[in-house]
Amino acid sequence: MAFTKVCSLSDVWQGEMEAFEVDGTEILLVHTMGGEVHAVQSICPHQEVDLVEGELEGNELTCCMHLWQFDVVSGKGVNPTHAELAKYPVKIEGEDVLVDVAGIEVKFAHA
Repeated sequence: MAFTKVCSLSDVWQGEMEAFEVDGTEILLVHTMGGEVHAVQSICPHQEVDLVEGELEGNELTCCMHLWQFDVVSGKGVNPTHAELAKYPVKIEGEDVLVDVAGIEVKFAHA
């Protein structure tokens, strides 16, 4: 795995999310209220809208365009359930957040 430093933990506060580019791949970094950090694809699989413009409530991310919802911990669709977000491995080293995007393809689910 080729982990790349994305940011520091203090750059994305708990309960917030931020978009970053990692080795040419756009990701969305989510820092949950429980203190976990997750990385998912930055665009909605429906119509490729930037998910950073959506709303994060707990572990559930809602796209601002058509209100598709995703669990950021698992990447699975909440509504609709057939949709899914690509998940990227995250590693925390001290205060640094590292993500590995190698070999993981963005998912699409147009309905």
